Amino acid sequence: MNVADSAPATNNLLVSNADSQRTLYPYVTGTSVVGIKYKDGILLAADMGGSYGSTLRYKTVERLKSVGKHSIIGASGEISDFQEIMRYLDELILYDNMWDDGNSLGPKEVHNYLTRVMYNRRNKFNPLWNSLVLGGVKNGQKYLGTVNMIGVHYEDDHVATGFGNHLARPILRDEWHENLKFEEGVKLLEKCMRVLLYRDRSAVNKLQMMFSETNVGAKISMKDKSTSKKVKLVILGRIIDLKIARITEDGVTVFPPYSLKTFWNFNAFQNPTVGAEGSWALCAIVYNKFSYQQKPDRSSFVDVPLAQPGGSTRSGSGLLRT
Repeated sequence: MNVADSAPATNNLLVSNADSQRTLYPYVTGTSVVGIKYKDGILLAADMGGSYGSTLRYKTVERLKSVGKHSIIGASGEISDFQEIMRYLDELILYDNMWDDGNSLGPKEVHNYLTRVMYNRRNKFNPLWNSLVLGGVKNGQKYLGTVNMIGVHYEDDHVATGFGNHLARPILRDEWHENLKFEEGVKLLEKCMRVLLYRDRSAVNKLQMMFSETNVGAKISMKDKSTSKKVKLVILGRIIDLKIARITEDGVTVFPPYSLKTFWNFNAFQNPTVGAEGSWALCAIVYNKFSYQQKPDRSSFVDVPLAQPGGSTRSGSGLLRT
């Protein structure tokens, strides 16, 4: 074989290598998702921020979606990979509906499917860069689980992703109980999201919340029950605009998002270096102490001869205060 015959094979090999791409690091990402079981169903909450690297670029990214009739999903991590996952799930639900056999996939089945997808992509060294929370209710049974980008998954009464694993889960371990009412569950999730907002630079105070219930006739105080308008929910004595998707046996109801109420006048926020003994605090104290002192009069200094190599001396090469 001559060189001319081998050239096309070499070019094809280069083209195939160029087409094979992997997600080396995420671009636009979302932060924590927190989910809990409460007395009548499942509650999920996430903010609506999308970070481009360290820049909080997008403020209206919806990271909670409904899946079929019985499930809701929340995702942290790469937004484009989450869109790909939703494409997988749309195809799965469509294929399931095409059977027209009266059955539909529940949250447990969808969660098991996602664990296989994430583990399969991990084994191909091309993971979907997300941590997912999947919850829902089917036939009166509540289900809440999570799976990360390498396929590690589990089911629990409360789950969280991202910084929520470190900052929200301790709060949930202390305050969660299985008889939580809807208002108590919302209050608990608001507390978790507020802590995350204070401590996570990628978080924003615009929240999206979804819930799935076992009983269709759950009583919630509303000014307007239309899904096309903003719903005012009276929760804990104050009226808020709440982003809720309600999943019952009859379908999904979606409501607009709301902004979390915050308080930034804590002394620790206003003057964070007070009482700090770290090197940065000491540098600031030393700088403030000496930068405002009056500069000394140079007339109080005299020339000091300094020794030179070879034993000679040179006058005027140093200053010594008298």
